[in-house]
Amino acid sequence: MTPAEQTRWIGERARATGFDLCGVAPVAHENSASADVQGVASAESFPELDHLPEWLARGYAGEMGYLHDPRRADPRRVLNGARSLIVVALNYNSAPRAAASPENADPESPRGWISRYAWGDDYHGVIQQKLQVLISEMRAEFAEPFAARAYTDTGPIIERVAAKYAGLGWLAKNTCLINSQLGSWLFLGVIVTTLVLEPTLALGEPPPADLCGTCTRCLDACPTQAFPEPYVLDARRCISYLTIELRGEIPEELRPEMGRAVIGCDICQDVCPWNRKAPVTSMAAFQPRSNLENGSSFVTPELEWLASLSQQEFSAIFRGSAAKRAKWRGLVRNACVALGNSGITPDRDAYSRVVRLLDRLASSEDSLVSGHARWAFARLSPMNPATPPPGAENRPTADEIS
Repeated sequence: MTPAEQTRWIGERARATGFDLCGVAPVAHENSASADVQGVASAESFPELDHLPEWLARGYAGEMGYLHDPRRADPRRVLNGARSLIVVALNYNSAPRAAASPENADPESPRGWISRYAWGDDYHGVIQQKLQVLISEMRAEFAEPFAARAYTDTGPIIERVAAKYAGLGWLAKNTCLINSQLGSWLFLGVIVTTLVLEPTLALGEPPPADLCGTCTRCLDACPTQAFPEPYVLDARRCISYLTIELRGEIPEELRPEMGRAVIGCDICQDVCPWNRKAPVTSMAAFQPRSNLENGSSFVTPELEWLASLSQQEFSAIFRGSAAKRAKWRGLVRNACVALGNSGITPDRDAYSRVVRLLDRLASSEDSLVSGHARWAFARLSPMNPATPPPGAENRPTADEIS
């Protein structure tokens, strides 16, 4: 097969394996004088990677030390002799939308919000299995020997940047990859390989155009103002970072703006016009889990239940879920903040239960849990002028995302 035929074959097999998109971006050979030798941008010349050192120097990565890995600047450091990046995307847009928001749930049982990416099975395992199937089929089809490594948020590859130069979409003002047909509800995976494949973008062809235009809905909707400027994310203020990656205390000034988020955040994607008509996935693996002991689903779980979980219960319930990355103490911490933001008032039946629960957690031997429980307890006090009004919620309304 020629490089062009191999690229076409890989794209066909990727779609047959279940991926929605597939493209190839080049990695310039170490003997190439520059990316211009091939006429298209190669991995170490992606402009976005030039801004990474400055972004890290500003501290925007927070505690995510792994983002400082120098291999992120050049895939040849990831795999010796790397020549191509095969980038795939998988739609995870499962059905529930605004109707599943916490403010539409039972007012007598405060509920939280889990980001769409964690409603179903852990996407790392789902995508990695498909990538390994694709690699196995490539080895069976291609005569020449080659090396390959597959990643999906698990290695020193910035998948969304690679996806842009593989022709899968553009990088939006909220830093997500958007595809004009599928929107931004996309899991990405990358295969770094020594195969010399033909790039998806033809000689001299630019990557997909940025179609965000003058729209700033994603920036305006962010309750914690995590975007200091378009196309730049300060992860330290991002609700996804605060609820998942941050291991310590959540800055107190950001807690009220987090609403009832307990795992991740979808707000900047929910309001994006490109997601209004995004297709809904039928993949069983990404459908919301609903077989929880108390009848809750992973979409809007009961906050009292989450805050009451033991370490053992957490491990059992979130086995096989991407939500487990938050860890038990992180989830309980987040549930306390969400309870503090629930706006539940003394006239509600659940109020006394919530207050008793927070009082008990305030005595926890874990200082992370006890500190956030005390904050939530004080916030729900009838004497606290900062107590949020009943039903207060920072999630977008149905009108905003329709």
